[in-house]
Amino acid sequence: MYIKQVIIQGFRSYRDQTIIEPFSPKHNVVIGRNGSGKSNFFLGEEGRYVSVRLNYVCTAIQFVLSDEFNHMRPEERQQLLHEGTGPRVVSAYVEIIFDNSDNRIPIEKEEVSVRRVIGAKKDTYHLDGKMVPKADIMNLLESAGFSRSNPYYIVKQGKINQLALAPDSQRLKLLREVAGTRVYDERKEESKTILAETEGKRGKIEEMLQYIEERLSTLEEEKEELKAYQELDKQRRSLEYTIHDKELRDTREKLEQLEEARQGNKEGSKGRHDKVAEAQAQIETLEREHKDVTGNMHSMTSEREQLREEDQELVKQRAKLEFDVKDLEEGMTEDQKKREQYQKELAQLEGEIRQKQAELNNIMPQYQQHKNQEERLGSRLKGCEQRRSELFAKQGRGQQFTSGQERDVWIKKEAKSLSASIQGKDEQTRKLRCEVEELKQKVANQEQELKERGDDTEQRRSSIDRANKEYAQLKLKRDDLTNQRKELWRKEAGTDQSLQTIRDELSKAERNLRGTMGKAISRGLDAVKKVVEERKITGVYGPLIENFKCEPRVFTAVEVTAGSRLFHIIVDSDKTASQILSQMNKQKLPGEVTFLPLNKLQSSPLQHSTSRDALPMIEQLQYDPMFLPAISQIFGKTLICRDMDKAAQYSKSENLDCITLEGDQVSRKGALTGGYYDTRMSRLEQQRLVNEHTSRLAEMEREKAELKRQLEDLDGQVTHILGEIQKVETKQIQLRETYERQKLDVRLLSQELQSNKKALEPKERMLVNLESDMQSMQSALAALQGELGTEMQSQLDSGDQREVDKLTEDIQSLQQQIRSCLAARTQLESQKNVLDNLLTNNLMRRRDELAQEIEELSLVDRRQQLEMQTASFEHICGSIEHTRSRLEEVEAAIDVCTRRLREIDTSLDKWKAAERENQEAINEEAKTMEKLAGKRSFLLKKKEESMKKIRELGSLPADAFDKYQNLQLSQLWKKLEKCNRELKKYSHVNKKALDQFVLFSDQKVSLIERKEQLDRDYQAILELMEVLEQRKHEAIQFTFKQVSKNFSEVFAELVPHGKAQLVMKRAVDGAPPVEEEEDGEEEAVGEESSTQEDGAPKKKKRKQKKPDEVDLFTGVSIQVSFTGQNSETKELQQLSGGQKSLVALAMIFAIQKCDPAPFYLFDEIDQALDSHHRHSVAAMIHRLADSAQFITTTFRPELLESADKFYGVKFSSKSSYHINTRPHPHVVLMMSLFHVIQTLTQIEFY
Repeated sequence: MYIKQVIIQGFRSYRDQTIIEPFSPKHNVVIGRNGSGKSNFFLGEEGRYVSVRLNYVCTAIQFVLSDEFNHMRPEERQQLLHEGTGPRVVSAYVEIIFDNSDNRIPIEKEEVSVRRVIGAKKDTYHLDGKMVPKADIMNLLESAGFSRSNPYYIVKQGKINQLALAPDSQRLKLLREVAGTRVYDERKEESKTILAETEGKRGKIEEMLQYIEERLSTLEEEKEELKAYQELDKQRRSLEYTIHDKELRDTREKLEQLEEARQGNKEGSKGRHDKVAEAQAQIETLEREHKDVTGNMHSMTSEREQLREEDQELVKQRAKLEFDVKDLEEGMTEDQKKREQYQKELAQLEGEIRQKQAELNNIMPQYQQHKNQEERLGSRLKGCEQRRSELFAKQGRGQQFTSGQERDVWIKKEAKSLSASIQGKDEQTRKLRCEVEELKQKVANQEQELKERGDDTEQRRSSIDRANKEYAQLKLKRDDLTNQRKELWRKEAGTDQSLQTIRDELSKAERNLRGTMGKAISRGLDAVKKVVEERKITGVYGPLIENFKCEPRVFTAVEVTAGSRLFHIIVDSDKTASQILSQMNKQKLPGEVTFLPLNKLQSSPLQHSTSRDALPMIEQLQYDPMFLPAISQIFGKTLICRDMDKAAQYSKSENLDCITLEGDQVSRKGALTGGYYDTRMSRLEQQRLVNEHTSRLAEMEREKAELKRQLEDLDGQVTHILGEIQKVETKQIQLRETYERQKLDVRLLSQELQSNKKALEPKERMLVNLESDMQSMQSALAALQGELGTEMQSQLDSGDQREVDKLTEDIQSLQQQIRSCLAARTQLESQKNVLDNLLTNNLMRRRDELAQEIEELSLVDRRQQLEMQTASFEHICGSIEHTRSRLEEVEAAIDVCTRRLREIDTSLDKWKAAERENQEAINEEAKTMEKLAGKRSFLLKKKEESMKKIRELGSLPADAFDKYQNLQLSQLWKKLEKCNRELKKYSHVNKKALDQFVLFSDQKVSLIERKEQLDRDYQAILELMEVLEQRKHEAIQFTFKQVSKNFSEVFAELVPHGKAQLVMKRAVDGAPPVEEEEDGEEEAVGEESSTQEDGAPKKKKRKQKKPDEVDLFTGVSIQVSFTGQNSETKELQQLSGGQKSLVALAMIFAIQKCDPAPFYLFDEIDQALDSHHRHSVAAMIHRLADSAQFITTTFRPELLESADKFYGVKFSSKSSYHINTRPHPHVVLMMSLFHVIQTLTQIEFY
């Protein structure tokens, strides 16, 4: 077993954790010049050097293993804590790791660690990481061979000189400590104290026995008088017992009843407490629901108002459409009536026209016949008259002209004139015939055009109908799209409201997050954002807090670990960071920022032991792999531990920072920080809210953008529909205008056709007349031409006369016929004109007017308008129904919310009332419980009093338990009263005489037994003191023998030609000093002790000595000789300083051989020795190092020759530094040269 490693933190000069490199199990040496800090040595650890001061290590080992640092005052405790720069250290610890491969410590482990933790008020001990009492540690160490009676396994600087200069009495005291006589002295003092107490008790017992004897003699005389009293007293006590027993049973029954009532109240109170907790939970849930329902109700109330406004607008439109439809229906009814009236009148007119036309048709043939006949008769009459006139003219020309020549001249002239007239008539006839033909053609063309225009008018009317239908459809489609747009507007308004709410929540979360950071950091982040946006800089990923996520349970640990580093900005490279900083400086933007350039950060995998008690923090984070260097930089060296003990353990074992879920930290350098952490304004929680609200905001904005897109599409469709409606309206106007023009043209054309037809008839009559006139003129011309050249006659010839006569007769006959035809024609013409006038100017005109009216009524087409308006009305009604349905849904939802709010309010009132009621019931039950407790206390007191009274009755007669049990309390009280009256007669008697007699008799027996026991104890204590004194003397003699023998042997080994011995001095004059015998035997108290080869004592018979013989020892002197075995010995005061040190060192080695330890710590024990003696000491240590571990410091080369491991130290700037070890020959040569140079100069050399 040996010290393998020492770990120190916070102890004296060690602020950070210091782990000393494993020691050699044999000899370890620390070297260095005087004053260089050779008591310090360096330990390499991960490329760093940690300064360790050996005397502090010795102090630290003593701090753990010895009793030197027990019962310290607060200021002494504070001196052991580190007081350097930096935060104050509140606790420190020293841990020693032993190599237990030999199982010297009774623990089945290769290594055993013992730690002592010191704080400002208390200490704790730990064995292999588990807290144990100090006594267990001390017992474990003593079982491993650590003797608290031998303090010389750790020898500090100056201890050698102190022992060398110590007086003989001090050496005797040391010898007693080594022998362990302190235990015997302590037990002897305890025995003396017990002996004095025993003597006092014996005296008091003797006094009590004397008093009891006197009292018993007096009580013996009073026993006879007590017999009668005892009988009555037995009866009284029996009665009192029975009364008290009944009262006790009654009280117990009442207590049981009270207990049952109390248990019932307790269970009821527990149930009510549960109900109160349930009511509070329900109240919290209902209040949260009340808030949510109130928010929903507000939004639905706003929607209801919008729906009501929309409904009112739709109702107005419906009312207008209803009136329009009503007007159209009324118009249609009126039009229908008019149409029916017109059609009826038209039918009557048609009938009348047909009748009149039939009459006219019946008259027209006769009229035409008479007319034709009249024309023929007139033509014949005219021809006859013209012939007769010609004949009369021929007759008259005989009288008119004197000669035929004159006549011929006149005939020629007349013929010429007639020819010209005929020619004119012929031209006129030809022209008139052309005009008649043209007019007939025109009439025919107009009739064809009128027919075509009628057909075109019908087509335009159909086009107008189609346009009206198209207009109605477009209008309905527009209304549908408008309703859809209104619905989208409503949704957009709801989305805007939700967006505003989310923005407010996001703004609140961002304000809260900014509130958790400093103003400088906040301004710095704003400045970076501004620069990045202005300069369009890429490769900036934002603050660290925005680039990872974690579970809420580790929020506190992550926040405490990162601190303000959560707001460090991650960038892709240091070039990007420099660019941003340059712009910030150039624009003089305020704030401070810290960048994490990914190209400069190195990430290495975290190496740690696998355990459920410690988890790497970096594994609890979710992040993009590209940010691993930044995440590893902040969180890569931190473990999340179960508790502070585990955190402290893993911090040391893994060399990592550790933190608990509550935020308590243990730095790998040893610092502990922690305390209450307010999680209400958690940065990660606020960032989580910011991320959540940002996500919701983005989602709502996408939804709004989609609504906006749909609205834009609808707007485009509505605009397109409106354009189409406008086109259709324009088309309708154009069609109506064209139709009206066409109808006007048809009417004008029809009028023109009638006019042309009317104009054609006179022209035809004129043509007939012209042709008749022209025939007459041609006939006259022919007559003139026939007369030309004939003889002149004054009278007509017979033929001519006969012709004249015949013509006259014919003329008369024709005139008669013409008059008859004229009369008939005139009559028929009068009827024809009446009928024609009636048909043309009345009936047919009215028919045309009625047809026009019917046509106009058909053109307006109120039915189509009614259909359109009805469709619009139905659409509006559908919209109203939809709006009212939605309104009913909203109102129903509002009613549900209202009812729910009322229910919630009712439930809240109910639960609050229940809470209040239960709380009041709990208070009442508490008062009831207090009353029950008071009553129970009273009954318990009464019970105790009854039991006390029963106990005070003492021993009772055998029949006392059953004798009076059947009696009532009243009977018992009467008997007791009677018994008490009888007992009053014995009032002068000592009523306690018998008890006192018995009591004093018992006390006498007890005191006698106690006195005998005290006598035996007294004798045993005397014997124990004698044995302790004897064993003390034996231990001193035995230890003296061993130390003296070991001293001589060690001195002989250190000084081969010298000798030394220890001499025990006595106080009695003439008593021979106790010296070491060569045969190893010496006198002792009671027994003889001899030493075997292994130094163990051998028990033998020995003589008795006086108990105070040990006190005759006054000191231990040392006699030595350095010149030879036979030379004269000297006292220690006669030696030089080096010789004294050697003798003292030999004394220490002798004591250590007497009580070996597993390891030794020597600090510059060879300081005052010469080279020869240092070689001897080094050889001895080298030999002893085979069985024990040695750790020594020196600035001499001799100890290095036998060292297994050594350390070189130099001192500079108030710090010690490690010098790499070298092979032994070089180091010994170096130290030899150094020792020579050290005497000549003060220059440091290695």
